[in-house]
Amino acid sequence: MECANSWGGPRSVQGLDPALGAYYDGVTGICQLAARFGASEWNARTPCPEWRARDLAGHLRCVADDYHEYLDNAPASRYARLLASGLQPQTFARKIARQNAAELATLADAPPEEHIAAFTLAARAYARRLPSVWDLPHHQYLGRVVTVAGMAGAACAEWHLHAWDLARALGTDYRPVDPEAVLAGWRAGMVHLPAVAAGYAVVGRPSRPADPWRVVLLAAGRLPTRPGRRLGPSRPRGR
Repeated sequence: MECANSWGGPRSVQGLDPALGAYYDGVTGICQLAARFGASEWNARTPCPEWRARDLAGHLRCVADDYHEYLDNAPASRYARLLASGLQPQTFARKIARQNAAELATLADAPPEEHIAAFTLAARAYARRLPSVWDLPHHQYLGRVVTVAGMAGAACAEWHLHAWDLARALGTDYRPVDPEAVLAGWRAGMVHLPAVAAGYAVVGRPSRPADPWRVVLLAAGRLPTRPGRRLGPSRPRGR
């Protein structure tokens, strides 16, 4: 049985620091972008056509709480049971989309800023729980065990992706400080949605490696655009 373990280095303080550093960077990115929203901006569309920015704020609050629940009940959480069934990625995405919609529908009405503040507290508290359980199994998919470290990688990638969503709602762009760590986190935690980093060729030059952040955006179902091109609608995958 294959094991998806550390995505930031060996099981040690030195290995955990870069991994958790990228995680905290994602939380910080969301907070910084959210601070730029006014009342009208919170009504802006995100790359997910069904969600406005205010909906994304509520989703962030919900999913941060979900991560705590999954860790509380690992390795037998509802998330673990869902993935253990070996669902195809498209089926998994539909089920998660229904879960997300249901959670938003039952979320208490509050200003987006309140949801972001609650998300920040929950996301940082989650990170503080991780070092002592870093190597324990969290769930598995098609015989591959994903440890708590791997799920932390998935959470890290999710925060950066949603920071990108918020930036797009503002009409700007977002890029992680350490895109390689974010890609490593995605690969460790999102084993049901592989990220393939193919090289690309430039006429007269050797093949160059793909941009790791673009690889994450593509794996997550976003549509990264070139400068000057308009973003089209997308259906984000994963969480």
